[in-house]
Amino acid sequence: MPRPSRCRRICSEPVFRAFNSEGKSDPITLFVDEYEVIRLVDYEKRTHEQCAQQMQISRTTVTEIYEKARFKVADAIVNGRPLLIGGGHYRICNGLAEHTCPGRCRCRHGKQHQVNQFLKGANTMKIAIPIKNENIYQHFGMAAAFKIYDVENGQVASTKVEQTNGRGHGAMLDTLLAENVNCVICGGIGDGAMQALKQADIKLYAGIDGVADEAVTSLLAGNLQSNLEAACSKRQHAHHGQCQHDNCGQHGDCHCDCGK
Repeated sequence: MPRPSRCRRICSEPVFRAFNSEGKSDPITLFVDEYEVIRLVDYEKRTHEQCAQQMQISRTTVTEIYEKARFKVADAIVNGRPLLIGGGHYRICNGLAEHTCPGRCRCRHGKQHQVNQFLKGANTMKIAIPIKNENIYQHFGMAAAFKIYDVENGQVASTKVEQTNGRGHGAMLDTLLAENVNCVICGGIGDGAMQALKQADIKLYAGIDGVADEAVTSLLAGNLQSNLEAACSKRQHAHHGQCQHDNCGQHGDCHCDCGK
């Protein structure tokens, strides 16, 4: 049985997460732990041994991550592909391990930018909701558009609509990462999409219906509750009988958000 991978420690979340290009190719996702290795080795000129010590992983693992990350960056530059940063298997340094950092620990000196800011009482957040006619669309992976809310000091400062054209949860996640979204409110959603949002540290409120604006108001008032059982039910019946379970086995033609 393979040994589970060790959670990689990073100093802080990347401040910049999306790099556009003039090309029209599909975007590349650089995981946050891959970004951290690039930052430490290429930007701060650490050795692989120092990088391994700081991230609390083996030097061999650092080398593997570094090679994958460098190829992704090269692919983006050479082929003109957008580069997005998000997801991965990592945890944030708590600032108590400064002895492993050759320089000043960014966590202890106030430079950390966390994805889950709003859960810790920060003043700003971004909420995304799949919509249809201003109502919460009940099938995450098939949503044609997301309404994105910029929230400042507990109030909605602005909104906009991003067209996604129902491209599946992988493309949806790229859009959410590019917009620096840290909270999603939706109806039905598949297991794969839920795991992708969790991995990207995006808070999920699922099984919600009604008017999108009213759901945001409820969230900001502290009254919104996620209903995963309802989310599962909505997902199973979203196609009016075309897809009745998670593993439909029809991934060639079925556009359900079953996590594949």
